[in-house]
Amino acid sequence: MKPLVPDAATPPPTPAPRSDGDPGPDPWAHLRQHTPARIALGRVGVSLPTREVLGFSLAHAQARDAIHLPLDLATLADQLLADGWPAPLSLHSRAHDRHEYLLRPDLGRRLDDASVAALQTWRTQNAAPDLALVVGDGLSALGIQRHAALLLAAIRAALGGRLSLSPPVLVSQARVAVADEVGEQLGARMVALVVGERPGLSSPDSVGIYLTQAPRVGRNDAERNCISNVRPAGQDPLTAARRLAWLVHEGLRLGVTGVGLKDHSGLPMVAHSPAAPDAG
Repeated sequence: MKPLVPDAATPPPTPAPRSDGDPGPDPWAHLRQHTPARIALGRVGVSLPTREVLGFSLAHAQARDAIHLPLDLATLADQLLADGWPAPLSLHSRAHDRHEYLLRPDLGRRLDDASVAALQTWRTQNAAPDLALVVGDGLSALGIQRHAALLLAAIRAALGGRLSLSPPVLVSQARVAVADEVGEQLGARMVALVVGERPGLSSPDSVGIYLTQAPRVGRNDAERNCISNVRPAGQDPLTAARRLAWLVHEGLRLGVTGVGLKDHSGLPMVAHSPAAPDAG
């Protein structure tokens, strides 16, 4: 007797090849309109079609470029000033350059001495903020260059003016944990880090947001909330900003972030059609 429910692991049947050797239409092809994932690639004999080989090579090159591309801090700072932010604070981790940053993740998690001194100077002249906003290049400066200004504006709007914010803090050669030291030096109740995520073969410009309550050096990842894949072809910046605002207010009410703070914002994930490959 045949089972009433097909085995989910069983692939769909492949149409029998035609007499002329053409295998006919790929039964997976229609799914490509819903995802940038590499499915329904087709074949030429036992190999992939040339267009798919070239497309993979392009995506791989874009991912490598995103990792090594330097962040243009001056342009980003000008964008933020034009959006009405106070003058950003430009800082640097202990990783001197990109090569050292990639080899020594630990150095990207701490600020250099000059940056610590700059934060301490700011702190003596200003009240501690409710939320410190930090922007780090991370593993995709491309994502930060493209999306950070829009995302910060959306976060400010979503928060509704109910919290005091630090000036944007821009950190070069930044890993996630560097935001803990920034927040600690500023005396912030919470810190939100907008950082370039590790590029994928279909997402070289993805951005993540990490939220940590009572930031201090030594916090671990279980004490953070993460909003990932923020980009127009992923989780759009406006939805991500509203989700962050909910987490910030709820986290302050409960006095916790991380595994103790679940996202019950009720915001749906917005579906997007896959973006065209970026040749830049």
